[in-house]
Amino acid sequence: MSQATQPKNNELAQAVRHSFTLTDNETGESWELPTLHGSVGPKVIDIRKLYGQTGAFTYDPGFTSTASCSSEITYIDGEAGILLHRGYAIAELAENTDFMDVCYLLLHGELPSPEEKEQFDGDITRHTMLHEQLVRFYSGFVRSAHPMAIMVGVVGALSAFYHDSTDINDPLQRMSAAHRLIAKMPTIGAYAYKYSLGQPFMQPLNDLTYSENLLRLMFGVPTQEYQANPVLARAIDRILILHADHEQNASTSTVRLAGSSDANPFACVAAGIASLWGPAHGGANEAVLNMLEEIGTKERIQKFVKKAQDPDDRFRLMGFGHRVYKNYDPRATVMRETCHEVLKELGIQDPKLDLALELERIALEDPYFVDKKLYPNVDFYSGIILRALGFPTNMFTVLFAIGRTVGWISHWKEMMESSESRIGRPRQLYVGKEERPFTAVAQREHTEKRSGWAWLWGGNRKTTDA
Repeated sequence: MSQATQPKNNELAQAVRHSFTLTDNETGESWELPTLHGSVGPKVIDIRKLYGQTGAFTYDPGFTSTASCSSEITYIDGEAGILLHRGYAIAELAENTDFMDVCYLLLHGELPSPEEKEQFDGDITRHTMLHEQLVRFYSGFVRSAHPMAIMVGVVGALSAFYHDSTDINDPLQRMSAAHRLIAKMPTIGAYAYKYSLGQPFMQPLNDLTYSENLLRLMFGVPTQEYQANPVLARAIDRILILHADHEQNASTSTVRLAGSSDANPFACVAAGIASLWGPAHGGANEAVLNMLEEIGTKERIQKFVKKAQDPDDRFRLMGFGHRVYKNYDPRATVMRETCHEVLKELGIQDPKLDLALELERIALEDPYFVDKKLYPNVDFYSGIILRALGFPTNMFTVLFAIGRTVGWISHWKEMMESSESRIGRPRQLYVGKEERPFTAVAQREHTEKRSGWAWLWGGNRKTTDA
């Protein structure tokens, strides 16, 4: 079935409908709620009319059991360890395509023909440079600024430079914004790194691939020609592919939520970068390296495994388990192979890799981790690869953001084209005070109990924060 004739996911969901009976145990009243079925995956209960019919909301902290949208882009079966982009298995894409192929697939729904690929690659290449006035923004940051902080600011500022890409109701402008974001993100991230070193910025070259340009922008200098190692460039390409999209994760949901208010795409992606910055999301691979540093040697692994099993110990084995996957992360297998390829090519005997492999072996044999299905995830190996390539740890999340940009903008574009789009407005379970009478300040009694951040404003606080 061609892309033009294939029904949208919401049409597929509407095609097969059953009902779910909800009963109030207090009153005995019942309501029939429809269930929707996607092309694959679990059915969902349609609760859009729940409040109007019952006067009740659902309660789902973290939205772990709530589908916030319908989407055709990515499918995950965490129990079976399946990750599909537009129906293609992630391992097949990582082994047989390049990042530009995957970008086109996520944006357009199909892999490109040779002619389409040539056109798309050219469109991306022609947008890789930054406006000279935008480059001046970097001098406003201190040299020690975290590169993610710089990325949030610079990406958000793109909307001030590209007014011809901010009309969200124009399909051509939406695609232009998508191309610009995908193209400029390596330049923006690499310039943040160069700025921290005090080195001159490198200009991207049109005759290099996306991953080759990224390596050159990061590690090239004007005084000598930079030749990207094809094995290392391929490793970067795989890393970008494996991070390109992951369904409705925290940063993607942030982009969708920001976009639901009709914010411009550059602002939405800047919001996604801010969400990704959190160590529980994009900073996990850096946390793996920190953990391996803490463990130190193979002889100390069992000690830390026991610490991870102790419910009273806050130590966690980073890189094991996943919010979605209850099986082996399908991306981890590709990343593990890539890790070996990179270290072999560079001739690196990394004790952290040996430590990581021994930790993986022990954890996969330990009944505690097996029973809880705490398998290695993609972050377990990616940090070791990036360190071997020469990326400092504070650039790890930047690489994640570069790869994930196409996923963010694809979801934003899909939402803009959907008839189901509504401004995001989650509800809450209120547990605060009930309505009470107001008391004038002269009649209020003193209390030692102070809530929230009130203590910050008390006492003789005389300092100021510049």
